[in-house]
Amino acid sequence: MIMVTGANGQLASLTLQELAELDAPAVGGSRSPVDEQRRLDFDDPATLDLTGISTLVLVSAGYAEDDRVIARHRAVLDAAGRDGVAHVLYTSLTGDGDHLGFALAHRATEQMVKASGLVWTILRNGLYAELFGALLTWTPEGLESAFDKGALSAVARADLAAAAAIVACNPTAHAEKTYDLVGEPITVTAVAERLGVAHRAIGLGEYRERLLTDGTLLPFQPPMLASIASSVRHGFLSNTSPDLVQLLDRPVTDPLTVAADTAAATRPGAR
Repeated sequence: MIMVTGANGQLASLTLQELAELDAPAVGGSRSPVDEQRRLDFDDPATLDLTGISTLVLVSAGYAEDDRVIARHRAVLDAAGRDGVAHVLYTSLTGDGDHLGFALAHRATEQMVKASGLVWTILRNGLYAELFGALLTWTPEGLESAFDKGALSAVARADLAAAAAIVACNPTAHAEKTYDLVGEPITVTAVAERLGVAHRAIGLGEYRERLLTDGTLLPFQPPMLASIASSVRHGFLSNTSPDLVQLLDRPVTDPLTVAADTAAATRPGAR
């Protein structure tokens, strides 16, 4: 049996859909389970029952400070070892993302996975094309961002889910391997051209100030988002890799289309 953690999240739910299409026996784990999901709360060790699970797809439990994320991952890995899980797949961060504000928790978890005694596979996911589109701001003149002319090797979330499902269905073939799952480099300029609007670049200082005064972000989020903007702007996230195409055995979903569609959906007055 395959278990996918964070089952109600976007990546995990898509992975479960892909597994269902492959007729693979799978179950979702969530702190708020629905339907046939198991309750799995990384902050409550009593719920970490992985009995009967042979392959664990550990979707990163982000949205917290590093110490809490790492503690969550350590708890579920301990439970996996205790309950006889044979193989763990961890959804990590692309290799060129070491300088990002949320990289440390991923790299620490990779080390824990490799030291766990379990057979492992690391899926180093690129940043979502959906995220790239969502981080663009609409103004009366068009789009605005701190990305300037920098490129991001963005990847459609659905492609990452499909890759995770493929590996989970045949984990032995991917044992002790690390894959860098990125798409094709795209720019905000290209997104703006696709949408037929102008793009205005703002400075990183102005962007950070906006994040800090946003009022809806958690304390750890402004530096994370600022690190993405700086990294894209200065060309540190435009790496390419054949790994995703090889795993999928098909071309990747066009990230420019995904980013543009996401941005268009947030345009004031869009339906």
